Amino acid sequence: MNIVANWSYPTAIKLGRGRIKELAEACKLLGLKKPLLVTDRGLASMAITAHALDVLHEAGLGRAVFSEVDPNPNEKNLEAGIKAYKDGGHDGVVAFGGGSGLDLGKLIAFMAGQTRPVWDFEDIGDWWTRADASKIAPIVAVPTTAGTGSEVGRAGVLTNSATHVKKIIFHPRMLPGVVICDPELTVGMPRVITAGTGMDAFAHCLEAYCSPFYHPMSAGIALEGMRLVKEFLPRAYKDGSDIEARTNMMSAAAMGAVAFQKGLGAIHSLSHPIGAIYNTHHGMTNAVVMPPVLRFNRTAIEEKIARAAAYLGISGGFDGFYDYVLSLRSDLGVPENLTAMGIAPDRVDELTAMAIEDPSCGGNPVPMTLENTKALFLECF
Repeated sequence: MNIVANWSYPTAIKLGRGRIKELAEACKLLGLKKPLLVTDRGLASMAITAHALDVLHEAGLGRAVFSEVDPNPNEKNLEAGIKAYKDGGHDGVVAFGGGSGLDLGKLIAFMAGQTRPVWDFEDIGDWWTRADASKIAPIVAVPTTAGTGSEVGRAGVLTNSATHVKKIIFHPRMLPGVVICDPELTVGMPRVITAGTGMDAFAHCLEAYCSPFYHPMSAGIALEGMRLVKEFLPRAYKDGSDIEARTNMMSAAAMGAVAFQKGLGAIHSLSHPIGAIYNTHHGMTNAVVMPPVLRFNRTAIEEKIARAAAYLGISGGFDGFYDYVLSLRSDLGVPENLTAMGIAPDRVDELTAMAIEDPSCGGNPVPMTLENTKALFLECF
């Protein structure tokens, strides 16, 4: 068997309590003299953001901030961010926050020097080669949640405000040059966000592990990522100030995003359109659709999941793993189904069409068609 693969692994990560104090040093390492800190509206007024800006200011790097970022960022947010970046004469970005702040920060650094529209760089084939790589600004990423793992990703998710379709914009140089994972920044996360972001990390690991593509490095990382979530997410949920649990969840989040280079699947191709149309929390939506997707994929993943269950210390193979997922969801207050999330099945045909177009669809172990995907969606209500 002739095995051929292209692998890309992430970047310099500074993990540990209090390491936000190294933010200015990280900027200088990348040659930044006037960074723009990009975050979301909710975080802009919080103490952790003020502290990060103080660290920059004290090092002579200014305290410029852009926070017009929606929960599902769109091209209008990007346009406003690029304007702020250019008007301020900035030379790089500190992407600060959860998935939305990180993604938009990365996209501003990527797009500020480009002349083509952002949609020309969608993650399709080699579209990324259309970009002028020399014009991509350096990025320092600082996650404040433990879920998306966008801090170690080479793409950003952008919602088209006209069509409500989420697009993945990709370029290898969108990978941040330095990442600061300081668990103290996640201590103030509300329990519902701890649960949703933690389940996002778990979904990334689970789908990457189950993806049929060849990538044993990612598969190994996905497996250990699931173990960290199993051990530490309930602890972080129960006691938000548990620094050991928060640190391990930051590791699991980064691991999930590294792992999904191997692929994602139906959990994400269902949750992306739901999030785009109904503005639901991405990680929580993943958690809601997870059990129906596991049932849908069972024939293709039963053996793999049995191996994972053994590693995770769960008895009973696939059934034991499935029951574990149900019990974890219940412990974290995840809604039972999409109906409990307040969503009606009246737009299921539209959701199905969007799910089939989603790039995650191709990594699902069972091939997705309009017919079986619509049936899967209906199972989620």
